Formats: sequence, C-alpha cells, structure tokens
Amino acid sequence: SELIKPYLGSKYKVTEVPKSLIFYMSKHSGPVNEIQWCPVREQSHVLLSASMDKTIKVWDAVDTGCCLKTYSCHSCAVRAAQWSSCGRRILSGGFDSTLHLTDVETGKQIFSSKTEFRISALKFHPTESNIFICGGFSPEVKAWDIRTSKVLRVYKAAVQQTLDILFLPEGREFLTSTDAVSRDSADRTIIAWDFQSAAKISNQIFHERYTCPSLTLHPKESVFVAQTNGNYMALFSAQRPYRINKKKRYEGHKVEGFAVGCEFSPDGTLLVTGSSDGKVFFYSYHTSRIVRTLSAHKEACVSAIFHPVLPSLLATCDWAGEIKIWQ
Repeated sequence: SELIKPYLGSKYKVTEVPKSLIFYMSKHSGPVNEIQWCPVREQSHVLLSASMDKTIKVWDAVDTGCCLKTYSCHSCAVRAAQWSSCGRRILSGGFDSTLHLTDVETGKQIFSSKTEFRISALKFHPTESNIFICGGFSPEVKAWDIRTSKVLRVYKAAVQQTLDILFLPEGREFLTSTDAVSRDSADRTIIAWDFQSAAKISNQIFHERYTCPSLTLHPKESVFVAQTNGNYMALFSAQRPYRINKKKRYEGHKVEGFAVGCEFSPDGTLLVTGSSDGKVFFYSYHTSRIVRTLSAHKEACVSAIFHPVLPSLLATCDWAGEIKIWQ
C-alpha cells in the first residue's frame, strides 16, 4: 500500500483520535465477531473479519475498502480468527467445533481438526509461531501444535466457558477469562497459567462478580486491562500476583452481555473500546478519563482496533455485520 510505505521506516507517531469515516464495508450477513489487522507491517493494509454468517473475509481496508477474499470453511458461526505471524495464514475456530488453518492465497486448509467443544477463543503463542491456544464451551483449554496437528497440553480450569485468552510477554504465562462467576464466589473469573507446566498460577486475580469478555495487554508497560460486564474496564499488573489497580477504572461505555473488545493504541496512550450502544470510547490510559466518543454504529460495536502503523486509523465492527474504517 502506497499509503503505508512512508510510515514503515519511521517511528510510530503519537496516536490521534480519528474523526471521520473513510470506508463503510458491509458484506457480512451476520454479526462480526472479530477484526484484526495483518501483523506484517508491509501488508498491514489488509484486515481480517470473522462473522456469525459462517465466513471469514479479508479486506483492503486502507486503500479501497474492498473485500478481497471470502473463506467458507466453517459450517457454523466463526467466533474467533487470527492471522499467523507471517501474514500468509488465518487460524479460525467456530461453533461447528472445528479449527482451520487456511492459506490466504489459495484458500486451502493447511490444518483442520475437530474438537469436542464449540470454540470461542484462539491465540497464537507470541514467540512460537506454530503453537496456539484454543478455548470455548469446555472446562479445558488446549495448546495445539500446527506441525503435528496434535494437542500439546491441556489446561484444566473447572469452568463452563473460556471467553478470552491473553499471552503475557515472552509467552511463559497466559491468562484466561471465564464465565465461572457464581453468587458466592468470583474466583476463577481470570486465571493465570504457566504455559509449559499447565499449572494454575493464580485464580484469585479479579474479585468482582462480573465476567470479563475480553483482555488486552499494554504495548509498553507491564499491565493488562480486562473488559467487564460491570460496564467498566479494570487495570491489572501483568506480573505476579497480578494485582488490580484500584485507583484506575475506565467507565462510561456499556457492555451489557456483548463480547465487547478493548485495545490500547500502539503508543500506549489511549485505551479504546466498543460499546453495546454502538459508540466507540477513547480513554486516556494515564488519567482514565474519556477523551472522546465516536457514534460509530447503530447496533452494538464489539471491536475497535488501531492500525499498527498509521497513527490515527481505526477499524470498528458491529452486531449488524458492518465494518467501518475511521481516520
């Protein structure tokens, strides 16, 4: 992309809050569950989307706003999808209980496997590109190796469902958020795991009686944020014992049972989140105040993600199947 080229050699500039709509992309016939920019900087004009309409789409979301390819390898809703680190493959999982690794160019499946549960969360290991973790409607989370198509390790959580997975830097530890909130106890809402030994490090991280539909890591500091069904985002240390920061709370948006995603800007200054009323909220990471809101969608906005290279470009998606690009 000619638009991205001038930025590739330079340092990321300060993030600006986008003000205007550039592309309105609507080819999905069901809610969009996940969007992700391609992690390869030179190919970061490409955006991936996964939808309840059983498809995954790849878009040129910087130059044209056009859909480049559609992949229909799933027979039910696609709940989670991730680019491989090389940007040539897409890993996806859905309510058909299948995992697929698809070659972006040919559309062929490099790896496919059936699991015993509906999949709701997938994450590639940050340093081992052939390994990923998969969770869903099951008390277990599993680590897979693409090269052997086999399960490497099983993490036994004693929960009903895994909502999100977050690797901590270097990938020696990871977190899972679960729906194990009961009336008498809120332990196990966020669980920290040792990746190698599959041992639980802690399940006493978050004590509020809210589930956390998404987790996100700060790009520079050793902290992470959990989106909560209490209509606020909570800040935690990303080092043991993963203490909550009681002085900072990011509130004003609404979650209301939707899997609303949240993310930091690449420079770490802003925290952005969707909202069940269709708005996008930009919070100052340092002050936790709302910097701006964007009336982005009519239906619940479940994801808002900053472009990794262009300092003010933002992609958003919603429950009506729309994807929008803002600048």
